[in-house]
Amino acid sequence: MTTIETTAITVELPEAFDTRWSRLPGIQVDGWRITIDPAEYFFRFESHTWLVADWELVKSQLMDVQETAESAVEQLALDFIKAHGEPTSDAARVLATAYEVYAYLFRDEHLAGLGLSQITAEHLRMLREAATLMALNKVELDGHISNVGPCWFFPAATSVVFDLDEEMGGLLDEVYHGGWFNEHRRIESIKAHTALGGRLVHGCQSVPDQSGGVVAPYGASMATFRDDLAAFKAGWIEQVYAHRVTDPA
Repeated sequence: MTTIETTAITVELPEAFDTRWSRLPGIQVDGWRITIDPAEYFFRFESHTWLVADWELVKSQLMDVQETAESAVEQLALDFIKAHGEPTSDAARVLATAYEVYAYLFRDEHLAGLGLSQITAEHLRMLREAATLMALNKVELDGHISNVGPCWFFPAATSVVFDLDEEMGGLLDEVYHGGWFNEHRRIESIKAHTALGGRLVHGCQSVPDQSGGVVAPYGASMATFRDDLAAFKAGWIEQVYAHRVTDPA
């Protein structure tokens, strides 16, 4: 584990998170308040700065903009980040912004179009919570992964916290990956993630290789990212699963 000296991260969000997040080291949930001890929570925590943009600005100035033959949605997102992205060392601001992003991306109206009848509004809530915490992970422009918490390994973390069996955990992962398989949602995801300063990059190919993902800056070296992830993922995934409750009843 690599960490920098830092104080506890505390944020109050509009939605009360599941108290079972406290099964993971370094995180406590008290209603709407979440407290994270970086030294206990992160496997690797080398950076305490992130890039964010105001969510209300993203909604009003980007979400309804359409790509054209001359300007793809990725270029729209990159230009918006260049114009409106702000560095911050306030992790609570990152979490608050991420909550708004994922409350939008995993809203209940998407249920009808998923084609997965087993997925309910409760499952979308799980996605919102896990993805919000995932926003503290970080990849540098050179591709080095500087911050890694349990929610990097999305399927493992949700399995531990929500007592999901393998089948349901896999289905939830499919919804998390859904932007890759549904162009409308992919475009929506690219725009929304400008509020978190980049694009959602998956470190895996969905259920067969569950390695989770991160919001990475445009231009980050994916070759270095791939190699860095491969070097540590197996051991840290195992550590996440070690906190699974074998008899949740």
